Amino acid sequence: MKNVDSINHVTGKSVYLDDIPVQKGTLHAVVFGSPVGHGKIKSVDYAEAKKLPGIAAIITHEDITGDNQIGGIIEDEPLFAEEELHFYGQPIALIVAKDAFTARKAKTLIKVDVEEYDVVTDPREAFKRGDLLFPSRSFQMGIVEEAWKTCEYIFEGRADIGGQEHLYIETQGSYAYPTDNGSIKIHSSTQGPTAVQKTAARVLGLPMHRIEVDVARLGGAFGGKEDQASGFATMVALAAYVMKKPVKITLDRPDDMQMTGKRHPYSADYKIGLSKDLKIVAYQTTLYQNGGAASDLSPAIMERTLFHSTNSYYVPNTFVTVHSCKTNLPPNTAFRGFGAPQGVFTIESAIAQAADELNIPAYKIQEINFIRDGQEFQYGQIAENVNNKATYDQAIKQYDFDQIQKETTDFNKKHVDKKRGVSIMPVCFGISFTKTPMNQARSLVHIYQDGSVGISTGAIEMGQGVNTKIIQVAAGILSISTDKIKVESTNTTRVANTSPTAASTGADLNGHATRLACEVLINRLRHSAVESLKCNDEEVEIKDEYVYLNGEKTKVHWNELVEAAFLKRVCLTENGHYATPKINFDKTKEKGHPFAYHVYGTAITQVIVDCVRGTYEFDKVQIVHDFGKSMNPTIDFGQVEGALVQGMGWMTMEELAFHPNGKLASESLSTYKVPDIYAVPKSVDIEALETEGAELAILKSKAVGEPPFLYGIGAFFAIRNAVKSFNSSHKPTFRAPYTHEKTLMDLYATSLAKGAVKKSKDGSVSEAEV
Repeated sequence: MKNVDSINHVTGKSVYLDDIPVQKGTLHAVVFGSPVGHGKIKSVDYAEAKKLPGIAAIITHEDITGDNQIGGIIEDEPLFAEEELHFYGQPIALIVAKDAFTARKAKTLIKVDVEEYDVVTDPREAFKRGDLLFPSRSFQMGIVEEAWKTCEYIFEGRADIGGQEHLYIETQGSYAYPTDNGSIKIHSSTQGPTAVQKTAARVLGLPMHRIEVDVARLGGAFGGKEDQASGFATMVALAAYVMKKPVKITLDRPDDMQMTGKRHPYSADYKIGLSKDLKIVAYQTTLYQNGGAASDLSPAIMERTLFHSTNSYYVPNTFVTVHSCKTNLPPNTAFRGFGAPQGVFTIESAIAQAADELNIPAYKIQEINFIRDGQEFQYGQIAENVNNKATYDQAIKQYDFDQIQKETTDFNKKHVDKKRGVSIMPVCFGISFTKTPMNQARSLVHIYQDGSVGISTGAIEMGQGVNTKIIQVAAGILSISTDKIKVESTNTTRVANTSPTAASTGADLNGHATRLACEVLINRLRHSAVESLKCNDEEVEIKDEYVYLNGEKTKVHWNELVEAAFLKRVCLTENGHYATPKINFDKTKEKGHPFAYHVYGTAITQVIVDCVRGTYEFDKVQIVHDFGKSMNPTIDFGQVEGALVQGMGWMTMEELAFHPNGKLASESLSTYKVPDIYAVPKSVDIEALETEGAELAILKSKAVGEPPFLYGIGAFFAIRNAVKSFNSSHKPTFRAPYTHEKTLMDLYATSLAKGAVKKSKDGSVSEAEV
């Protein structure tokens, strides 16, 4: 089945937030943000701005009718700043005017006097100051301190991982207007309608049933609209509530990039110990998470970093700690992978350094350490139905890795000004929200009198094809044409208390809820047919829009069956509720079974580096991916391709730059680069692993949103291997992204940065390079 939205997307007919017809008298809003990265407000003068013709109001914290608080997990983020400013662009006021142009003009007329404080943007510096957003957490298994004594090799090092701008095509936006009985309706570009509803209700001082949130679709999100859409939606909801008029906001690109949080940058110290036969005996790392000025989703992102800090490997002795550091940047937030990529990059860096020191390719360490069925993840879950070695073996064989290595060696011998690099990137990604109560969903299914079907769920369509998959689930169970089924917009009055569409769970949770509702409905219709045909229950089947009796097709069509059931007053509406079974996690012990299943895969990345210019081109990325029993290969393969390229962008060219005062320097597409047609691999090959799938995945079709993002990490190590082929005396550091500038510097580096400390079995230092 093709994506149901494709035709409307490419013909411009799909309705996004900015396409919603506005009511007469709609006002437009612009946010006035902090002009400094850290300071105390001494005074704000709005007089000149208010005199501007067309200005309707300037909304500040003084106009809030409820609580000035939008923090979801931890209450540490005001909607509007009151006294202290913690990041550049932090909202101080909302300018409401007849149009956005007038509001922007008024923004330049506001005068604010601020006593400036020191600005901290480095998480390590924040940690030294004792500035943490919340308490640190650690995962451990075995006894690391004892395990070091048994290691043949021990290596230590550092990894630094940059952030990433979401750069969704549709910027943050919302449209709110008053409805009957003092209620407010909000159209929001959000992944979490309930989060918007709950936040707006709190700030406005209303019960949640007075706030209705409706979402048709998003023009991209990638996690950036899971939590941070709530603030902008609440601002216009507040303005609409106070002014009794419709108010709309659509951020322009510079404001969106300046005011919103990114993927969390991390800095990490690691220590890895290997046995003589290259088994990872012990692994210890301390990661410094750059959380920004408020907690946002950092606690949950920290948790997933911990969960994925050993990637695909079994490590019997681990001690992993994450500190969430408070800095003067916009609160960093969810991004595809949700903290897992940073943890994975760190252990892959440790393995690469160990391989450097032992003068062997990294895959020699990778392939011998894959976790296997029956072994334990460091968080206590027992591995089952593990497919990492299977994807690795298939990739090695199918893509003829021996030949790739030979061609790489031959190429590098023949070329002085160009070098080829190859890497293998294994992936292991757990599927579920790590906060157990969030793993639930509902689906409201109506069968109308004419046989057509309407479905409402908590899933948000943002380009990933979740609506298409939900239609497939319903069509399969009801055994009707997909043309008869429509997925409605996501609305908090139809489906309440939704989890955000995130963590790669959208299709699983909402698909299972739809399955349950449709199973109840088809059984009701079958029982109705049994009564009409006066036969036994087991003799009737509904298939291909007809009633079958003892395997023979009758003349009773689906439409007639539905009409007859309606006349007999059979309920043709069902609300399905699904809660993922088995999963649990005890934070007091940091142990449990947090994931419904894991997704596995292996990518081989090939790059050619121009050793004169420092530029590079990716020849091929070849992937074997564990889709389970894919219910829609077209959508799933597209998700792998998109995630791969987004991950490669993060690892290569997407570099965030900040001024010393905390202002984002890379605030436009002229200064922040994302992959274009010239940056993507010349060839991307994807093969599906033949497997039975996962029982808890919808129709055994595994989640595919986030796991393939990790394949992009292979780009970093492929470039690094090419650089080492040119400059064998230099051991490049692990600082992502590996931009063209960094590549050029590494190609001609003549002095070694602080490198690894290699210790002998007795713990004495045998080699140190400076």
